[in-house]
Amino acid sequence: MDWGGPFFVLAIIAMSTGGWIVNNWIRARHGYEPTNDWGGFGGRRHKRHGGMNWMTGRHTDGDIDDDRKIVLLTNENEKLTGQVSRLEERIAVLERIATDPAERTAREIDALRDR
Repeated sequence: MDWGGPFFVLAIIAMSTGGWIVNNWIRARHGYEPTNDWGGFGGRRHKRHGGMNWMTGRHTDGDIDDDRKIVLLTNENEKLTGQVSRLEERIAVLERIATDPAERTAREIDALRDR
């Protein structure tokens, strides 16, 4: 292989172009803008994550959506916590019924009927 020949130069150009294409393909899949011919690029296209922009040090536009998501998730968390506590109480009752002697359970059922 002749290191100074035109095919070697063309191979280097082809490899560089191929690397640039693969790089931009990976960037596009992860939501970043592709680079231009001179290496310049923008931030994320999709403001999915909000927070600080690593280039400017400023907050992104997703803050309002993030605050709304936090409120919704907090409400859902409270609801699910209540459901879990009620289910724990019910499981405790079922465990007591399963492990207590049948005689005691029958007495408690009769006491509830007499009320």
